[in-house]
Amino acid sequence: MKHLTEVQAFNAMIKFLELYYERTLSDDIGSLLGDLQFLKDGKTADPAAWQDWSNCICEVLEKSKKQA
Repeated sequence: MKHLTEVQAFNAMIKFLELYYERTLSDDIGSLLGDLQFLKDGKTADPAAWQDWSNCICEVLEKSKKQA
């Protein structure tokens, strides 16, 4: 399996959500995608979205360590 950086994994999640949005036209997913977009300053439109993502990465990695 390939290993992704945090940013690559974030972009993969966005791509997945874009595909889901194209099929469903869900307003909730569309709004979420707007919050997740990177701005020119390198931050997400909703800075809390990146922090939530980072927290999830840490949680998943910690859980993986415990299962190993």
